[in-house]
Amino acid sequence: MSGKARLSPNAMTVLERRYLKKKDGKPAEGPEDMFRRVAGNIAQVESRVYGKTEGEAKKIEEAFFDMMVNLEFMPNSPTLMNAGRELQQLAACFVLPVEDSMEGIFDAVKYAALIQKSGGGVGFAFSRLRPKGDEVSSTGGVASGPVSFMKVFNAATNAVKQGGKRRGANMGILRVDHPDIFEFITSKRDDKELTNFNISVAATDAFMEAVKADEPFDLVNPRTGEVVKTVRARDIFDAIVDGAWKNGDPGIIFIDRINRDNPTPQLGVIESTNPCGEQPLLPYEACNLGSINLAHMVRQNEKGKPEIDDSHLEDTVRLAVRFLDDVIDASRYPLEQIEKMVHGNRKIGLGVMGFADMLIKLSVPYDSDEAVEKAREVMSFIQRAARDASADLARERGPFPNFKGSIYDVPGGPMLRNATITTIAPTGTISIIAGCSSGVEPLFAVCYVRNVLDNDKLIEVNPLFQDIARERGFYSDELMKRIAEVGSVRGIPEIPEDIQRLFATAHDISPEWHVRIQAAFQEFTDNAVSKTVNLRHDATRDDVRSALMLAYELGCKGITVFRDRSRESQVLRVEGESPQPADREKALQHEEGYVERVPRKRPQVTFGRTEKVRTGCGNVYVTVNEDEHGLCEVFTSIGKSGGCASAQSEAISRLISLALRAGVKPEWIIKHLRGIRCPSPSWQKGGQIISSCPDAIGIVLEHYIRSTRGQEGDAAAGGASPAAPSPDPDPDPEAESGPPDNWDGLTGACPECGGHMRHENGCSTCILCGYSKCS
Repeated sequence: MSGKARLSPNAMTVLERRYLKKKDGKPAEGPEDMFRRVAGNIAQVESRVYGKTEGEAKKIEEAFFDMMVNLEFMPNSPTLMNAGRELQQLAACFVLPVEDSMEGIFDAVKYAALIQKSGGGVGFAFSRLRPKGDEVSSTGGVASGPVSFMKVFNAATNAVKQGGKRRGANMGILRVDHPDIFEFITSKRDDKELTNFNISVAATDAFMEAVKADEPFDLVNPRTGEVVKTVRARDIFDAIVDGAWKNGDPGIIFIDRINRDNPTPQLGVIESTNPCGEQPLLPYEACNLGSINLAHMVRQNEKGKPEIDDSHLEDTVRLAVRFLDDVIDASRYPLEQIEKMVHGNRKIGLGVMGFADMLIKLSVPYDSDEAVEKAREVMSFIQRAARDASADLARERGPFPNFKGSIYDVPGGPMLRNATITTIAPTGTISIIAGCSSGVEPLFAVCYVRNVLDNDKLIEVNPLFQDIARERGFYSDELMKRIAEVGSVRGIPEIPEDIQRLFATAHDISPEWHVRIQAAFQEFTDNAVSKTVNLRHDATRDDVRSALMLAYELGCKGITVFRDRSRESQVLRVEGESPQPADREKALQHEEGYVERVPRKRPQVTFGRTEKVRTGCGNVYVTVNEDEHGLCEVFTSIGKSGGCASAQSEAISRLISLALRAGVKPEWIIKHLRGIRCPSPSWQKGGQIISSCPDAIGIVLEHYIRSTRGQEGDAAAGGASPAAPSPDPDPDPEAESGPPDNWDGLTGACPECGGHMRHENGCSTCILCGYSKCS
């Protein structure tokens, strides 16, 4: 029955920021309106293309709407965002070829920009490009190699904001036998390089077997087909392991396994996947995805015990297959070549989310043999039901046009509407909308800390855990706070052992169980499975090596590992971590050269001064204090207390104070504060720009050092950013006079895309994505 979506505050935040139609910057539709818009737009295909009566199409629209509003199924983000709107680009996954010519390379750059502008992510294989140093006959020069051109693609992606809502995402793939493989493997060692790319090595079976046998391995020039070098296979594999251990890149895809499952080999070889690796595609192919919420597929049987609701699951699968097939016809595509491939193969990717929630409802621990069997059971059921639904559509509408010559074109084989039907996608934001766990991942944490206004902290508890804790009588606010500090319930004595076992989080689970669950789903999935093997910070390279090899042995099509805190920025992190054995902590310190610094205690008496600076957020009062050992603390007050700006400035001040008392030189702190930009700069007397509140704090620290120590405190002393000119010796913060004569119009960082804001036509506007403070 149609109803009202039961959405969490998180879901509403995501919908309002990214999915709902807006007018004058404010939502112009509610969640139910969005689901109605999508359902109506997709269902009109039934009458427009397939001859259903208006009444029949309306019934299908109601079924589509119910499925979404009840949070049982969600299509991929472009469908939710764009269906029934001007853009009407509904596919999420694209793959483009990169030919070994300047024309081919820059055609791919252009095509990628068009796709990313419309909201899609793009996968590229750079394996056809000649290696670095190879000859270029047309000019007599030498080639710069795949990695150099990846940087061109990365820069182009930086200049494109996807449909005004999504930043561009790319997958870069290189065959393991390419002569530039070592450069490719290390290309993302610096987190600031290739920031719009995930990278994966396309590993062949021959390579993996050579690694196992510790044999030599040939690197082949793709232009000539000649062997240019022979290396030890394990040296390549060790480089992959080292990169994955250090920051999660590269991943591996098992390219021969992917091509054995290529449903249309008569059309070519699969070289690449979409950005998250779960959707292998031919050049110029695209695919639309959707996921069933398994948390809603559990019922109580006649004995009062939970079980998978097969009947409801089958009905949802069949309806979802019909929905996704209709999306193909409803979508507009950015390139003619893509439209031809999509309509020829009609690939769809039906997957799942909420698997961890389903296990909890069934009282099955994630890291158990029973969970592996549940994964096989539920995915084999979905695969059978989905293929039956595709076969029914083939009888009704005809098989996909490229059926002849496909792997299904055999005597007695099924006639299918879709060349592929199932895919396990990561479901990042759509699982937030549905209020369930992501994809087939375990819970990341049982409790979270959310910072709200006025610096209050709100503890958010997994609703399933909260219900059980109250029912079993061990719930308390204090206990929830303790859990939030580490994210895990394991090892907490107040929590019953069976509950500790049931509520496993990503870092509780050994790498083996991550891989075994992935392999169980892969066994019954046409395409591939997006799954991250989350590792604790103290995981070793041997842990990574074992996970990669196990994924190959168990039949996965690819694998990605991520060691906690191995990057400067990561999507999910809990407040703290579970206690670690002292010997392991020491081993970690020894391995990484890590030295723990404990800040000295705050003294009873300090002395210093307060300076007022006008910023775009209002007057900032910065107090700098010192004791007998030197600078020891910074306090910041901005305007009225409370609010986001106040909370952020307080957080910056606390971190600066900790750093100062831990012995960090103030010049280093100044260097990292000066020049930080925000959308609301302020101009001081003489044309000096205060580009943000952090910049103001850096200026005051610089002033303090100058006045108390007689130091220069400028870029030479502290290494401050050249983009942040030193302030006047005696500024008048009250005298805001507008931009200086030599100002180039850039006013700070765009709050939407991070690009430069330019002041023009009386308003600040982003030169990259078009965001404007006036609309």
